[in-house]
Amino acid sequence: MSAEMGRHSGGQGRISQWLRGRRRPSAADAADEATGREELLLAAAGAGLPLAPAAHPSAYRCSCDRVGCPTPARHPVSFAWQTQSTTDRAQIERWARHQPLANFITATGMVHDVLDVPLEAGQEALERLLALGVEVGPVAVSGGDRMLFFTATRGTPEDEDEWWPCELDCHPETMDEHPGLRWHCRGSYVLVPPARLPGELAVEWVRGPEHGLPDPLSLLEVLTDECARYAGEERDHVAAWPLRG
Repeated sequence: MSAEMGRHSGGQGRISQWLRGRRRPSAADAADEATGREELLLAAAGAGLPLAPAAHPSAYRCSCDRVGCPTPARHPVSFAWQTQSTTDRAQIERWARHQPLANFITATGMVHDVLDVPLEAGQEALERLLALGVEVGPVAVSGGDRMLFFTATRGTPEDEDEWWPCELDCHPETMDEHPGLRWHCRGSYVLVPPARLPGELAVEWVRGPEHGLPDPLSLLEVLTDECARYAGEERDHVAAWPLRG
């Protein structure tokens, strides 16, 4: 598992460089960071992930003007993010250069979905899936507590009434209702690496976008199994806490 977790794509060195705390960077350092960030965003777009600009950390808060933003540095900057999201190289280059601090989201349900699980469950699931020889696509770690499995989408049929609903579907405003497995599909989004979060947290690739997008159902059984195991361990841990009068 450690070998897999440590195996990054060619641009991964640039992720660490870009995410490293910056103290009086030289002009050359800043240029290298900007180039690495742009290359990683273009690689994601080149793999078919539609992108749009998102907020970024401002001290320990969000760059948006919302007082008490509930999802600091994790949301799009435009309400039109679904129609704004694109894989167009020239547009992404313009955004990246004109908004050098911005994070980026990728809109799900167009080309890809994302199965979003607790980090511990995701690590165990990834190890099992690879051991079983299952094709696993891009995988990212988000904020130090979640793991994102990028998959092909279930589709966006012309007739909305024919769209396959699922109780696991996760929309941005209901994420807290899905503490276990969250299924980001049509109408949702996730941050795409590289991204920075308040508290010096980050979103980075474990397996880069050069890996093809698998059928989500090929991962679902193992992911739900590990999420159930993780939830059981969490309940046991809480039950073992001593009661204080």
